Amino acid sequence: MTELHPEVAAVTERVVTRSKASRRAYLDLIARERDGGVHRPMLNCGNLAHGFAASGEDKPAIKSGRGMNIGIVTAYNDMLSAHQPYGRYPEQMKLFAREVGATAQVAGGVPAMCDGVTQGQRGMELSLFSRDTIALSTAVGLSHGMFDGAALLGICDKIVPGLLIGALRFGHLPQILIPAGPMPSGLANKEKQRIRQLYAEGKVGRDELLESESASYHGAGTCTFYGTANSNQMMMDVMGLHMPGASFINPGTKLRQAVTRAAVHRLTEIGAAGNDYRPLGRCVDEKAIVNAIIGLLATGGSTNHAIHLPAIARAAGIIVDWEDFDRLSAVIPQVAKVYPNGSGDVNHFHAAGGMSYVIASLIDAGLLHDDILTVAGGRLRDHARDPKLIEDDLVFEDAAAASHDESILRGPANAFQKDGGMRLVKGNLGRATFKTSAVDPSRWTVEAPARVFDDQDDVMAAFKAGELERDVVVVVRFQGPKANGMPELHKLTPQLGVLQDRGFRVALVTDGRMSGASGKVPAAIHLSPEALGGGPLGKLRDGDIVRLSAEDGTLQALVDPEEWEAREGATPPPPAFGTGRELFAFLRHGADGAEQGASAMLAAAGL
Repeated sequence: MTELHPEVAAVTERVVTRSKASRRAYLDLIARERDGGVHRPMLNCGNLAHGFAASGEDKPAIKSGRGMNIGIVTAYNDMLSAHQPYGRYPEQMKLFAREVGATAQVAGGVPAMCDGVTQGQRGMELSLFSRDTIALSTAVGLSHGMFDGAALLGICDKIVPGLLIGALRFGHLPQILIPAGPMPSGLANKEKQRIRQLYAEGKVGRDELLESESASYHGAGTCTFYGTANSNQMMMDVMGLHMPGASFINPGTKLRQAVTRAAVHRLTEIGAAGNDYRPLGRCVDEKAIVNAIIGLLATGGSTNHAIHLPAIARAAGIIVDWEDFDRLSAVIPQVAKVYPNGSGDVNHFHAAGGMSYVIASLIDAGLLHDDILTVAGGRLRDHARDPKLIEDDLVFEDAAAASHDESILRGPANAFQKDGGMRLVKGNLGRATFKTSAVDPSRWTVEAPARVFDDQDDVMAAFKAGELERDVVVVVRFQGPKANGMPELHKLTPQLGVLQDRGFRVALVTDGRMSGASGKVPAAIHLSPEALGGGPLGKLRDGDIVRLSAEDGTLQALVDPEEWEAREGATPPPPAFGTGRELFAFLRHGADGAEQGASAMLAAAGL
């Protein structure tokens, strides 16, 4: 057995020590909920009758209390391509449950917004807080006390974190996340990126751009680039919360259905009434959270999880910070290059060996905790397997011994980079995240005059007017959770990329977010404290020299300290109305910092 890397062990111990009191309180909570919470046998007859009144042929089984009753929490809608396949899952899962003497009911639906649709639009200002809404909706669904376990149907950006946060407050229940898989590959991502930049330069029109985007996002399933949605799936794998190899099987295949069936059957085996009880709150422990960070770093995953993972962890009584990410990044090699970090997409990654190879090779290198409680095995290595159908029988085969395509996937000893490609940068502007894995090392340090904006549309206007044709640090402030819900600023990527390709030294500094699809331009994102409420980003002025360096971890306004101290912060723009944004004001007002997870709900709950 390979010894765990000492820095992984040290960071894990740091998390355990920091979380000691809050984790103990959480474990006490789920123990009380298991023994004395709301359960089906404790419901009054009227309560129970309401709960099974519409359950049809399952009514006798639910009424008698024999067998597990599974609560399905679904994020289905048929606009979101990743979630459209979920439409028929509940009726299939009810059949799968009956095969093993169990029942299933849809406990509730949760909203699932598409960041691809809202990207750069007003609706993106609701995106981050949809995570808290999803968590609340999950809690509502599971609050009926009708369920002995839960199946969580969700894939995309805020949806998996929201499902997990809500589900962890019912952590005494066994729960499995069930994905639906990525769409088949469409237009090559490099070609899509090329057309986007040509459009930004005015060299192609909207018709050509729409044709390109339609050829890329062309059917049912998750988008195939390695953004937040697919990073979610990777994390569920390395945390042991999926069936082995479940993440990247395409929708509508017999194999996808067989793995879903196996997940339902497995849920019935890990309930509190049996001898293999595996409650979600015990599966998601400090080691599992550290594994999620490591998986994120090793595969070059989405920086959005620098916000989501602290929030998920808090829901389980675990406290992580960006220094944990930074210290792990220094020792975790990057073993995958998936677009936007490489040319291949997640289908190519899966064909090269995918998550089973990543898990096996990282365990072999001492870079993942193998000794965690998972939903489907005795240890994490049991998840380093790929599902296969042999004459309609589902079998799980051990991971490949070597990558099938080293241009996409490698072992730790032959990694693409020696580190995980995520840096903590800090200085007199605060603390921020810098994703280096998609940025050429020659651009890891930028020192240039600032051009300060309070709105991303003003950046677009300045670009079109030729005002950014120089070395520049573009600063977009008042984009934090308290200000406007922390929208992603991904639509700036093509324009900044054009400037960089013209030979200028360009960087972005913002208290907002960038998408998991963001690429080659150096960026300090999630800057905390945010400008609204006194964050130092509000002191910046046009022309101030800003130094951003992933090499030495600095984010500094090079302004005389006395002048800097004396400056007043800028006046924030007024709160926005329209597209429902005003309804989310209480979530903005109560949100805590990005490093803590940017959640009003968790802050108000004292978690």
